[in-house]
Amino acid sequence: MIPGPVQVHERIIKAMCRQMIGHRSAEFGEILRFCVEVMKEVFSTKGDIFFISGSGTAGLEAAIASFSKSAKFVTLENGKFGERLGEIAERYVEVERLSFDWGKTIKLEKLKESLERGANVVAFVHNETSTGILNPAEEIGKIAKKYGALTIMDAITSAGGDYVKMDEWGIDVAIVGSQKCLGAPPGIAVVAVNERAWDFYNPKCPYYFDLKAYKKKFIELQTPYTPAIPLFFALEEALKIIREEGLENRIKRHRKMSKAVREWAISAGLKLFPDIDEKAEFSNTVTAIRVPNGITEKELRDTLRREYEILISGGQDRIKGKIFRIGTMGNIGKLEVIATLSAIEDVLLRKSLINSSLEKAMRLLGD
Repeated sequence: MIPGPVQVHERIIKAMCRQMIGHRSAEFGEILRFCVEVMKEVFSTKGDIFFISGSGTAGLEAAIASFSKSAKFVTLENGKFGERLGEIAERYVEVERLSFDWGKTIKLEKLKESLERGANVVAFVHNETSTGILNPAEEIGKIAKKYGALTIMDAITSAGGDYVKMDEWGIDVAIVGSQKCLGAPPGIAVVAVNERAWDFYNPKCPYYFDLKAYKKKFIELQTPYTPAIPLFFALEEALKIIREEGLENRIKRHRKMSKAVREWAISAGLKLFPDIDEKAEFSNTVTAIRVPNGITEKELRDTLRREYEILISGGQDRIKGKIFRIGTMGNIGKLEVIATLSAIEDVLLRKSLINSSLEKAMRLLGD
């Protein structure tokens, strides 16, 4: 129950047990074609879809490096993964890193000022799992478009579990990792690219991360380099599950699970992180909760793992030890959420740190 890698459905595990096939074969080409078709739905785009054998960070680096020609980046950083974007960008381009308090919403006026100073590429995280905040992607896309800037969006923990509307929002490039809301094992980064992004194409980008090579090879329904074939078997099955459930239903399920966790926490007397104002939204795929006085984050997590075999996440970097995080993404539902909340309740009730409050969460999940 961490914000990725997620628990994998038995169908997906079995899919990986197939014998290898040639990555230049028609059979692999059909897998690739199907994956592209479904991922266009997930990203809500008519643009290109590319698959890189690597983590979500590999997709981020490919996007930043490939579209870095004559670019001056501005990165929007209000959490660990926003900062990672800035760190990657600094290796390739001139970048203005706009830092905001972790868990606070991005100040759009600061973005406008940066664009007026000459920034022409905006990179940001849609769903910042380090703090449990959902950033205003649509507003950022509109502002960037007004100034003629390219937008690169980290959708690693939102695509497949929340609304991602690339074309409607004016997002030029978006990235997702296979091990998050898509419900597959880690190891494939999916990068969606619209036609406008190629105006920023840098032919001197790193060889393996050159998205032009992926575009060229996709004409033959192939990847430019040997892909992680068993992971494509897994991704194909994961996307079949998404098709069967229906993307809209899947998003509603993710939103219902995260809402139930938040309502449980509030009813139990716990404090959510971040402190959301009227301009911000909570993440719909992970919930961050402040650690109550009387227990440490490590004690809580260790007890859950030892006694219940349930794994949740702690805080990162500057908020390490201050919060714990419950992921609600992938192919899980009421059973897993209630089991997790029940286990946390048990641990915290022993120390009289919360009120029993499962009833409301169970009612929400049952609606």
